[in-house]
Amino acid sequence: MLKTSDFYYDLPEELIAQDPLEKRSDSRLLKLNRKTGEITHGTFCDILDYLNPGDCLVINDTKVIPARLIGASEKDGSKVEILLLNRKKDCTWEILVKPGKKAKIGDRIYFGDGLLIGEITDVIEEGNRLIRFEFEGIFEEVLNELGEMPLPPYITHQLKDKDRYNTVYATNEGSAAAPTAGLHFTDEILKEIQNRGVEIATITLHVGLGTFRPVKVDDVTNHHMHAEVYAVDDAAAAKIHKAKESGKRVICVGTTSCRTLEAVAADHGKVVACTGSTEIFIYPGFDFKVMDGLLTNFHLPESTLIMLVAAFTSKDMILNAYQEAVKERYRFFSFGDAMIIL
Repeated sequence: MLKTSDFYYDLPEELIAQDPLEKRSDSRLLKLNRKTGEITHGTFCDILDYLNPGDCLVINDTKVIPARLIGASEKDGSKVEILLLNRKKDCTWEILVKPGKKAKIGDRIYFGDGLLIGEITDVIEEGNRLIRFEFEGIFEEVLNELGEMPLPPYITHQLKDKDRYNTVYATNEGSAAAPTAGLHFTDEILKEIQNRGVEIATITLHVGLGTFRPVKVDDVTNHHMHAEVYAVDDAAAAKIHKAKESGKRVICVGTTSCRTLEAVAADHGKVVACTGSTEIFIYPGFDFKVMDGLLTNFHLPESTLIMLVAAFTSKDMILNAYQEAVKERYRFFSFGDAMIIL
């Protein structure tokens, strides 16, 4: 049995990055050879040395919205916090809410002194709610004024600049969390990558909180992932197909890009232009059909994300690399340093 506890490692709290670096590309980069386990230390700019002409770098252009809203119950004025997860239709969203007892069907919540009003319309799986909003004007503008970025709970510092929890290429709004492996890129580095003959394929996967939910079962295989919506267009599919056909590498930026490509390939036999949703859960024993390399951040112990990177290498190899990163005082999690596995 593959146990959740098999993916535990000790992490000193002071290594959890609380703030983004002043310059995105100043982060460190640990290079892991997935065949030999050899580890090389460097800086993120070294990524240029690891990419070859004809390789295809796959990035996720999803954009995190300021999805955290603090409001007041119409009944008694008490504080209610919600997190927008999925837009169901124009004015209705699936949300997480706390405290849950303030969110019974028919309850109304006021945000920004009534600039935005939400009514709970349904209670759905795992206690999530559906909320229907009333507002004047354009919802995105109201949300931008009232909402906060939904930073993970291990980040306790206030984020000064909302843009720093998005990649420089984020364009498609809809995520509740950032695809953090992409946070290290600058426009200059992306241009240099293209100048070296590397193709950049852009896909979209809107990141839900299911990716970050703790695994609460002992047997890894009993964990259920929540569905996330993705889109792959013709141009991206063609670039990925060309790289595979010509014997070049497909290198995913982040676990979200990996999960998208592998989900599409599982359904269609290869990467094709399509839209859909996926609940794919990648853990050791998984047969990768598309990805040849992965750029990723350092993930939480016992998380589905560390299980994915362990599937691409091995459990022992990845835990050894993490142990080395702790020893070398790398910065961990969303605003932390990066690892490239080739």
